[in-house]
Amino acid sequence: MKLPEMRAEVVSAVQALASPEHQQRVWIDRTYPHPDYYDDLTLNVHILYDDTTVLASPEAALGNTLASEQEVRAMQELAHALDAALDDAGADAPDAEYLRSPLWPQVVTAAQAALAALGEPELRNGPSA
Repeated sequence: MKLPEMRAEVVSAVQALASPEHQQRVWIDRTYPHPDYYDDLTLNVHILYDDTTVLASPEAALGNTLASEQEVRAMQELAHALDAALDDAGADAPDAEYLRSPLWPQVVTAAQAALAALGEPELRNGPSA
């Protein structure tokens, strides 16, 4: 894999999407694990779509941040679920609005499956960076 540091960012973002507890505690309640910590949905979307392009083009990420066709397929599923939920809530909605979308549980499930494909454990409370 050419970009292991970027893969670590992907894993952290997917962990955040896989953890409803993290989303509530950090994104909504703004209870951070330490000073200088910040996380929200927008940050994770930017990491996955813009910074790493792993959701914008999972196939192109193969060999760079993704190691297998299984990981590519899992990211395609996550992209599909996340796109649908983002479209459902509309542009520029607050994080709480996205989390209330009836499509959000599909994002969480797809993110959990993506973590499994990436060979990463699902963290109970999301990333702890």
